[in-house]
Amino acid sequence: MARVFVITGPSGVGKGTLIRGLMERLPQLELSVSATTRSPRAGERDGVDYHFLSSGEFERHVRTGEFVEHADYASRRYGTLRSELEERVAKGAPVVLEIEVQGARQVRAAMPEAVQVFIAPPSLQALRTRLIGRGTDGSEEVERRLAVAERELAARDEFAHVVVNDRLEDALSELVAIVAAELGDRP
Repeated sequence: MARVFVITGPSGVGKGTLIRGLMERLPQLELSVSATTRSPRAGERDGVDYHFLSSGEFERHVRTGEFVEHADYASRRYGTLRSELEERVAKGAPVVLEIEVQGARQVRAAMPEAVQVFIAPPSLQALRTRLIGRGTDGSEEVERRLAVAERELAARDEFAHVVVNDRLEDALSELVAIVAAELGDRP
């Protein structure tokens, strides 16, 4: 069976950046494209970065059981469509899920064999600086995301692997080593 890797952690911790680096170093990995009710950011493409859904579409998928996991996060909804995951697993590709902590717990319950990695910031202040610095959210949204992040950081001990993203290259090397070991490869 193909391996499933769950990469989780607070918003702004650098999950996307680390996953891009991980996939460059381990090109056999495939990224499952999540669904969301948030609007696309500049340069994001539907079906590539996310499946952008209306609230009604998202709810319909929830009601019909089409999500492996789904979560509400900072006034928006996110989820992994079962079809996204099953398509990749069926062809034997190791799959990476970039999801929120709520969703990671759901995947853990449904797929205990999935490898779960929590990405943590070096501090809450560093996370605040990153969220403000990326310039994608207003101050109210940054504060909402930080409030959620505090609760999520308390969950880090639930995860078998924790990578602190203080220096990007160090965090990436650690993440690659974890995934490569699980795949039986050398980084």
